[in-house]
Amino acid sequence: MAAKLLQAHGFIIVARNERGDSLYLALQGQDATLRLSSHARRPRQRRTHPEVVTSLVVATPKRGRQLSAMIAAAQRDYAARTTKGPVQEERPFAE
Repeated sequence: MAAKLLQAHGFIIVARNERGDSLYLALQGQDATLRLSSHARRPRQRRTHPEVVTSLVVATPKRGRQLSAMIAAAQRDYAARTTKGPVQEERPFAE
């Protein structure tokens, strides 16, 4: 259900792991992915898959409202991590 809701928001499935318990979704034209899974990533997975900018973990059954809130949060995280803001000029510390 979460994958269908994400797809309704413009995400497309770009990959799935061998076991089929994780989906990787992205918006059109983005290399960054959102990981949808039933479990959290391990440190090694974080190192070997830097394209994953956020994860949505649905470990237990959720009601519609709960799932919608989780998806909204994941979308905000994805947008924040894929949108480049203005370049901030580094300033020296005042003494």
